[in-house]
Amino acid sequence: MKRVIHILLIEDDTLDQMEVKRTLERRNILHRLTILTNGEEAIQMIEATEEDIEKPDIILLDLNMPKRNGFEVLACVRGNDQWKDVKVFVLTTSDEALDKHTAQLHGISGFITKPLKLESPSSLDAFNLMIDLMNI
Repeated sequence: MKRVIHILLIEDDTLDQMEVKRTLERRNILHRLTILTNGEEAIQMIEATEEDIEKPDIILLDLNMPKRNGFEVLACVRGNDQWKDVKVFVLTTSDEALDKHTAQLHGISGFITKPLKLESPSSLDAFNLMIDLMNI
C-alpha cells in the first residue's frame, strides 16, 4: 500500500493552486495537500511547529508572494531544525538567473515552471524527481 504524501503548497494564485491539484490527481499521486496563500502564513506555520503538527514531506513554493516572499520562506525552512531537511521545489514564472542561484543556495530540490507545464524538460525533470522522492 502506498503512503499518503503530505504536500505543502505555498502559492497565492488560485489558478496555480487548482493546476497543482489537477496535476497531482491526473498523475494518480496519493497525497494530502495543504495550501497556504502567502509567505507570512508559511513562516508562522514553520515557527509554530510543535511535535503534534505534521511537517510536510515536500513543499511546493512560489517565489513571488504577498507579505513575505519565497526566499524568506526558504530561509525560515532551512533555519528551522525540524524543517531543514524538507524537500522544497520552487514554482516560478521567473527565468532570472539570480532567482535560480539564490534559491539553489537554500538547497532546493528543483524548479517547476508556472503555469505547470510538464512538457518543459526542466519542469518535467523536477516534477519526476519530486515523485521519486515521494515514493522513498
